[in-house]
Amino acid sequence: MKPNEKGWLKDYLELRKELLKEVQPGGVKTAHPEQALYRVIQPTGLMYGQAILSLDYPNSNDWSNKERMKILLAESLISSSFLFFNRQIKSTEELSEVILKTLDSIGNFYNTVFPELATPAKTLFGRRKTPLEIAERILDKRIEITEEFKNNFWAQFFHNSLLFLDIFIFGQWIHTNADRIVSDFFKYEREELRFSVVKVIAAAAHANEAVEFEERKLLEYFLQSAHLPAEKKREAVAIFEKGIEVEEINLPTNNSWILKKYFLEMAILTIWADKKVDGNEQDFLKRLCTHLTFSEDDLENSMMGIEGFVLEHWEKLNYLQNKQDYDQVSERFIKRLSRVTANHKSKLKKAVQGNKDLLALLKKAKSSELTETEKKEMQEQLVVVLKTIPTFVVISLPKRFLALPVLMRILPTNFFAEV
Repeated sequence: MKPNEKGWLKDYLELRKELLKEVQPGGVKTAHPEQALYRVIQPTGLMYGQAILSLDYPNSNDWSNKERMKILLAESLISSSFLFFNRQIKSTEELSEVILKTLDSIGNFYNTVFPELATPAKTLFGRRKTPLEIAERILDKRIEITEEFKNNFWAQFFHNSLLFLDIFIFGQWIHTNADRIVSDFFKYEREELRFSVVKVIAAAAHANEAVEFEERKLLEYFLQSAHLPAEKKREAVAIFEKGIEVEEINLPTNNSWILKKYFLEMAILTIWADKKVDGNEQDFLKRLCTHLTFSEDDLENSMMGIEGFVLEHWEKLNYLQNKQDYDQVSERFIKRLSRVTANHKSKLKKAVQGNKDLLALLKKAKSSELTETEKKEMQEQLVVVLKTIPTFVVISLPKRFLALPVLMRILPTNFFAEV
């Protein structure tokens, strides 16, 4: 598959049939479709303007960041459609029908809500294009207007994290009859949501009462990508200069969990931009959580989600590569995980006792050295055990980072002696 060549979307769908089955209703066990969508999108980095592929595609190491982003956008839009589908898909024929309907919706959605990406339904010779052809061309155009910044995580983040809003609005779009009034609403919502993100950035930047150089650069990156009307752009700059209270940030009209999660994580990453989080900034994040009707546990979970993503992909996020920063982030992350496991000690013990393979490895480890293969198996089984904790149903665990020595540190004291 070559994402820069015609026919890439068809090739992608063929390669990803099994994954698409997994993300249909019942495929991801969470309390709500929005939490399931977060579980699919967050590990890829798309919410943060990054493009981390979950599987090794043929020749994917040779792809540019934009090509990876294109695949992830297609995957996320289709996943969104599946996760909000209101019945179980029972056959490959029904699966194909839903995919075709989704492709048609992608074309209609972008042609209406993003008129700058409009793609005609017919070729120059009058042949009607298929929904697959229209969706492929539109996704090509959408990714063409994103930016590629080698070695700069933050520029990439604020230029390309708006792709998440495409996915969010599309998830609403596919459940409506897109008449003119509804279409106008979605165009308005697109602009308002982008403006709300400006307010989140401004409030977070002023949290420590001093706007840092890095935070000013973030606004600059964001405004370049947001394509706000001139009047809105001037208003955004003014808001950023004087700051804004948390209470003035517009909440999602439908109280969307995943959109509020996006606002919160945009704020966390804005504060992270100068590589330190002080007491005032922590207080700001707590106030923002209250405004978003989130608990402090929700804040802790978002911090864990972001830190876990960054640690898992440290080598790929070039701008973040610094030994001291890595040590600081990893220590914070390990402490957060340790608090979670301590609070669920009895649940973890029960999960270990029900895992025969893990029990056998633990028994052997008490009397002799495990082989490298056995250590890897123990690490994998311990991650399975951790996933029994409700927090880790929504938050994706960084498996590469959670090597066996790290897992030993985050489990409760004397845990195995009590199993």
